[in-house]
Amino acid sequence: MLSVLIGVLIICIVGAICFWAIDKFINEARLANLLKLLVVLICLAAILQRVLPLAGINWL
Repeated sequence: MLSVLIGVLIICIVGAICFWAIDKFINEARLANLLKLLVVLICLAAILQRVLPLAGINWL
């Protein structure tokens, strides 16, 4: 359980770093929003991949 919590925290930190890098280096607003959406979807998928086995659901 603790390893899952640490993994989710690391995913959130990496997502936050990606958001910061997108804000800092991407000037076009439309591209920045699309990249942020992609980061959110990837982070959600990674979190679900770690949490769902705890609930007994084998997804991937």
